[in-house]
Amino acid sequence: MSDEKLLRFIGLAMKAGKLMLGDGRAVESIRAGKAKLVLISKDASDNTKKKYRNMCEYRNLKLLDIFSDRNEFGQCIGRDFAVVAAVEDDGFAKRIVELAERVDE
Repeated sequence: MSDEKLLRFIGLAMKAGKLMLGDGRAVESIRAGKAKLVLISKDASDNTKKKYRNMCEYRNLKLLDIFSDRNEFGQCIGRDFAVVAAVEDDGFAKRIVELAERVDE
């Protein structure tokens, strides 16, 4: 995955304070019903992927594994690495999904 527009938009969501980054904050956001979308890196552990897949299915949330690894995810949000984040804004979530679907085409 290397669509620059998508990566820049996720970085913008981070700057706008709409990404809850890391396991603790993402879980809290999901359980509180604030999360609109969950992003996870493809190199997350199988247990982590299963945990978030189950939480998202239960709450009918979309889960995107669009990053090849945690370094790519971190790079787009200005961190060394990132594994998981919850998007807490409908507009950002919708646009991220749209851009991710374009990359898949």
